[in-house]
Amino acid sequence: MNLNQTTTIPSGKDIQRKWFVVDATGQTLGRLASHAASVLAGKLNPLYTPYIDMGDHVIVINAEKIHVTGMKAENKLYRRYTGFPGGLREESFVKLLARRPEKILEEAIKGMLPKSKLGRQMATKLKVYKGAEHPHHAQQPTALEVKG
Repeated sequence: MNLNQTTTIPSGKDIQRKWFVVDATGQTLGRLASHAASVLAGKLNPLYTPYIDMGDHVIVINAEKIHVTGMKAENKLYRRYTGFPGGLREESFVKLLARRPEKILEEAIKGMLPKSKLGRQMATKLKVYKGAEHPHHAQQPTALEVKG
């Protein structure tokens, strides 16, 4: 029996971040969002530490081709408040998908991250694009397969 076993605790100084690209074509919104959130949080990293941002960068392309199940396309509403009296603004899923599809994925993924300074830091590593083109070719992203 070895009593000299130690636990390695990462300091967060020498984190090697990878870049992943995810194609949202035909993907279900929630499944894609939860997988992307776990990559952003670093939960797939063997050195995962809850209080350090160990996550990787995620690029999502073809955001306009995301799909939702059931009646969500007709019933789902996105609400925001302007801060003024009577300033509640609502927009349906279909209208927001036509106008700004990146916003749908950003909200879904950011909603699955921690609500803290660390969660906001993790969210900065998310890039969502409407079409199939993205400007991050220099980072040589690898394809990330989302199951489901």
